[in-house]
Amino acid sequence: MRIAVIAHIRHPIAPPFMGGMEAHAWHLTRGLMARGHDVTLFASGDSDPGLPVHPIIARHYDADYPWHDCHGTDALNAVIDRAFAGCIEAIREGGFDLVHNNSLHRYPPRYAQVARQATVTSLHVPPFGALQRAVHASVAPWNLFTVCSSSQAALWWPEGAPPQAAVVGNGIDMADWPFRAEGDGSAVWAGRITPNKAPHLAAEAARIAGVPLTLFGTIEHRGYFETRLRPLLGESIRYGGHLSGHDLADRIGAASAMLFTPQWQEPFGLVAIEAMSCGLPVASTRIGATEEVIGDCGAFAAPEDAKGLARALLTAMAISRHRPHNRVRRLFSRDRMLDGYESLYTRATLARKSPAPDITFEPVELPPAVSAMVTI
Repeated sequence: MRIAVIAHIRHPIAPPFMGGMEAHAWHLTRGLMARGHDVTLFASGDSDPGLPVHPIIARHYDADYPWHDCHGTDALNAVIDRAFAGCIEAIREGGFDLVHNNSLHRYPPRYAQVARQATVTSLHVPPFGALQRAVHASVAPWNLFTVCSSSQAALWWPEGAPPQAAVVGNGIDMADWPFRAEGDGSAVWAGRITPNKAPHLAAEAARIAGVPLTLFGTIEHRGYFETRLRPLLGESIRYGGHLSGHDLADRIGAASAMLFTPQWQEPFGLVAIEAMSCGLPVASTRIGATEEVIGDCGAFAAPEDAKGLARALLTAMAISRHRPHNRVRRLFSRDRMLDGYESLYTRATLARKSPAPDITFEPVELPPAVSAMVTI
């Protein structure tokens, strides 16, 4: 198939990844190419030059419009809307068999509905205003949606998901996260250092449990790092920097457990399965999809409960390392994810070619520049 993958443009699609969405788009693109598909990645121009990137913005917008300062402002919204209007024009002219949309923007699903463009949109976050309205209004037999966990499906469709929605769990190339039979007695935490990821909670729990901890990740929120996390650092609690690839896998694999501390409705938890592939059991807050993904390969505590998380950490460290590794192999491999997506690609493309169904669509909210591209 000739496939367009549309990425989120807050950060570049390049290692070291700023978060799970960037990692997902990068691995999805490479995985589809490895399976023989002709793929174009629509992303920021500073994404991995080794990928077939069609830049829809010169560089990721967070470089010029930092999220914590500009989120929701007219200036940033205008930049993002212009970028995705240009993306839709390129999609229209590209003759793609299938669009896999990971953008979190309202234009691609709405365009797909009215233009009969076979599309699969993956929803990597809890629902929010504009995107939620676009998703609910644009469902069609050729315009399908995925979430990465059942808990996310319940958030997006509280009354029950439509037949055009499916759960496809995220997947990783387990060769990138090799199994180790033993750990060194320490714990690790990995992710963006920002309040809703709560690395401070991991530090507090590790200190209570008496377990050494190393934290890895980009410092997204400098004020939070300086005021909430830095005071907790010391001989047994340290910050290891923002690593990627083999270096990060090596440091994670050497530990005995992972602390995973989301404070939001976690859609999945990619860092958790990366650690599990290495053999690490996980001590996690109980929120969103964490129990669904980690299963019996960890232990759980309520959000913001450092003492409970410390107990969970000690419990998790007693779990056999083979158990989490085998769970990832069974449920969260990259091949399993790609198999799920390809099945939906076939379904969407066949539906696009079928006679128009008897469906009454809600009014489509597209800007004039995008509406002009659509032939209904």
